[in-house]
Amino acid sequence: MRGMARETIVLLHGFTQTGRSWDPTIAALGERYRALAPDIRGHGSAAGARPADFAAVHADVLALAPARFALAGYSMGGRIALSLALAAPGRVSRLTLIGASPGLADAAERRARRAADDALAERIEQQGIEAFARAWAALPLFSDQPPAVAQAADAMRLAQSPQGLAAALRGLGSGAMEPLWERLPELAIPVTLIVGERDAKFRAIAERMAAALPDAALHVVPAAGHAVQLERPDAVAALLARSPAAQSGSPAK
Repeated sequence: MRGMARETIVLLHGFTQTGRSWDPTIAALGERYRALAPDIRGHGSAAGARPADFAAVHADVLALAPARFALAGYSMGGRIALSLALAAPGRVSRLTLIGASPGLADAAERRARRAADDALAERIEQQGIEAFARAWAALPLFSDQPPAVAQAADAMRLAQSPQGLAAALRGLGSGAMEPLWERLPELAIPVTLIVGERDAKFRAIAERMAAALPDAALHVVPAAGHAVQLERPDAVAALLARSPAAQSGSPAK
């Protein structure tokens, strides 16, 4: 838009997705924003990039983005976004987390999850992408998706590289992530937490996060499950635009 500097928003996708999963959200945001939605290591065009770990993805995003930018992430992308905002606080102006978690605080639970992620990575490599895609779509977290959303999500999964997804599980999974619960009070920037109405697990996590963050707004999107940006891209775009750092005034509840 002429005469107005556009805010840059970097959008990080979830596991088994690509940056194209943000296309409807970007379309709904309109020309006021410069949206960047890269493929994360292990996925899409970055399927072969190694190492696929938090530090490497942080470096990718910081190299792609301007000196100051807004950051949003869904699920795996949300974990990466949160860890990046803490690692480079001078770069991120505001943060939006969708269906995201600060990690597993219990060490035993974290070890168990890492073992499970490693085992799943081996199955993906051995059995191929089609068997994995069927099993992943059947998880309770995604089983209630509307048919059109489920079909689009499945198409993204089937286009992935088995080796890439396996690498992402090993390096970017919940078991590989250092828990960040105790560091949440360090985030001085505005944080918008978005969860779907049907996503009880992550709604509870978001409520705990909101209580620990200095400047947080929690939004529950009606008629949506875990993948809010796939099911309700219009609502996600509206919340991105209504962030307290994006415009003056209080965020809509």
